[in-house]
Amino acid sequence: MVTSAHEGMHRIFQERPEILTPVFGVLGIALPEKATVDAIATDVTETRPLERRIDTLLRIGTSDGDDFLLAVEAQERRDAKKASSWAYYIAHLQAKYGLPVLLLVVCRDRPTAKWAAGPFDCGARGWTAQRTYPLVAGPENLPVITDPRTAARNLAMAAFSALAHARSPHNRAILEALDQALQQADGKTADYFYDFLEVNLGNTPAGEKWKEIMSFVTYFPGRGTVRETAYLEGKVEGKVEDRASLILRVLEKHGIHISEDARERITSCTDLDTLSVWFDRALTATVAEDLFAEIPENAQDAQDVSDQA
Repeated sequence: MVTSAHEGMHRIFQERPEILTPVFGVLGIALPEKATVDAIATDVTETRPLERRIDTLLRIGTSDGDDFLLAVEAQERRDAKKASSWAYYIAHLQAKYGLPVLLLVVCRDRPTAKWAAGPFDCGARGWTAQRTYPLVAGPENLPVITDPRTAARNLAMAAFSALAHARSPHNRAILEALDQALQQADGKTADYFYDFLEVNLGNTPAGEKWKEIMSFVTYFPGRGTVRETAYLEGKVEGKVEDRASLILRVLEKHGIHISEDARERITSCTDLDTLSVWFDRALTATVAEDLFAEIPENAQDAQDVSDQA
């Protein structure tokens, strides 16, 4: 099931490509500083009716000319089917683009990360025909960033680390350091990371701590800062846009066609409660119109009684 945390763990590579250099450094792989990063369509479906989608696919253009593709998969738990899926992704992409391929799996718990490292073999009768070695980034090798100055030097890496270590006992210290770093950032950058963590940490313990940090009475000192003004004047609008964007992303991830009318209805909605309902429905929808179905009156009455209980 697609979740906010799943989306955040791979989408940050698309939206903040500066994270690639420190992540590759953690993995022991050199990446030229002047590399270009271009997002590529994640659809690797064949002509037969079998849909396959990579979470994030990037083309890395390096200054030394050794360009390659980076497939990023966010993995929350062990999944035996991934052994064949990941091997297929690598072979298909190499054949399609004529470029070498690296697979990066990002995890939030150590058992999953240990499993995801593989290797995953395909063969028979004692012979290995293909072997897949994913790169893995997770709690075991991603740094725990609790120093605000370190966080400020690379906000994308600090935010990614906070998400990866959301289940760590150090998560409060990580979030407080990131909060201090963001208070010194420009308004647009700070808005992105505050909302990124709020959406992707969700209702986890770390998410509740993040909301507590954001709502703390001394958070805004009343100095008319860019971040304070942006929060007071544009917070609701930003949340609405993010929620609508996430709904569209989930529908697209499930291969659901979105008509112009449906897209317009989603993007023009300004009610967060309605968007929250539509997001929940998007996780199980088969067509975009499922989002807008009316709740039967008797079902709504039953829900109201349940809520009151």
